[in-house]
Amino acid sequence: MKRCSILIVEDHPFQHLFLQNLFNQLGDFDLTYASDGEQALACLGQQDFDLVLTDLLMPGMDGVQFIQGLAAHPSRPALAIMSAASRRMLMGASLVASNLQVKVLGLISKPVNAAALRCLTDQLKLLRHTAPAQTQPGIDRQAILAALDNGQLQAWFQPKKALSNGRIVAAEALVRWDHPEYGTLLPGLFLPALIACGLEERLLWRVLEQAMAAQAVWRQEGYDIPVSINLPTHLLNSHDLPDRILAFVLEHQGLPGRICFELMECSVPDDISNFYAGTCRLRIKGFGLSQDDFGKGYSSYMNLVSAPFTELKIDRALVQGCNANEELAQALTSIVSLGRQLGLTVVAEGVETAQELALLRKINCTQVQGFLISHAVPSDQFQHLLSHDGPANAYWPSPGC
Repeated sequence: MKRCSILIVEDHPFQHLFLQNLFNQLGDFDLTYASDGEQALACLGQQDFDLVLTDLLMPGMDGVQFIQGLAAHPSRPALAIMSAASRRMLMGASLVASNLQVKVLGLISKPVNAAALRCLTDQLKLLRHTAPAQTQPGIDRQAILAALDNGQLQAWFQPKKALSNGRIVAAEALVRWDHPEYGTLLPGLFLPALIACGLEERLLWRVLEQAMAAQAVWRQEGYDIPVSINLPTHLLNSHDLPDRILAFVLEHQGLPGRICFELMECSVPDDISNFYAGTCRLRIKGFGLSQDDFGKGYSSYMNLVSAPFTELKIDRALVQGCNANEELAQALTSIVSLGRQLGLTVVAEGVETAQELALLRKINCTQVQGFLISHAVPSDQFQHLLSHDGPANAYWPSPGC
């Protein structure tokens, strides 16, 4: 595989040399430099890049304007943003990019350090290895239906660890496509097409079935692991969905109390009453409910205190760099305190550094998940993680899902 190509957009010559030295310590990268946004857009017109690392505070075209120009570019590489400005400024710029469908791999506060770049390059390598950057697979309804029927769409599992004892106490099921031509595809490459084809409920049944099968295998080894599954909220428009889910789970010898549905913000029910009715009925039937990505999008305090959630998941945007940003740390402390006062399991996602983990432990967060713990892995590899974690008789059930 060819070297990762990175475009660095930074107006200060010393920073060019500093970043070059840091990248050279981390591996062999093809680095290109641009001193402002206009020069960077010109570089994008001449060459494809795997990643663009841009400053925000630059003369002429600033970083936000450059991001808007990047979003209009056909190749649309992944993006990382660095700045000496406030963390809120970084998050605001990140939201600009995300809402323009630019994949943001990292937000880095200056001065940049090797640990932050290592997290960034690790994510970049994972992104390149899971799907060929130069290939855009032709994904249509027929291909997705075939993948659903023949088992190519698979549930992988990312562990959640308890901060009280450091053990794996739960997992989140995340879908991957084992494509015969393109290898393992991440959701970003096929979920938009799947959603456009109206196949989200079909995917829900497939992931739910595989999650219960994995739980049964783990349980035979003595590990009783709750699994969280993403549930697009618009599916709650079907008033009988909770009934059909319960029937499906019982048919497959699953345990409702060990399944938690993470309510996704990518869609909303036609009527808000469908949301509250659906969440109440799922809880009545014994399933856990998680408010996913709290702190992002339109997730609200009113939803949190009004719907019968059992878990609160804090979005990665509030976690990354929290140890180095006092405002972010204070916001996290308040959210964790709120969640625990409401009797919820509080999960921080996107944990990537030991420093972030230490802060989350200090503020009494319940569980963590992220690259520092483990990437999502197939069910058999998850079994190995459990075995490495310790004997089954040392397992303590999670208090939420």
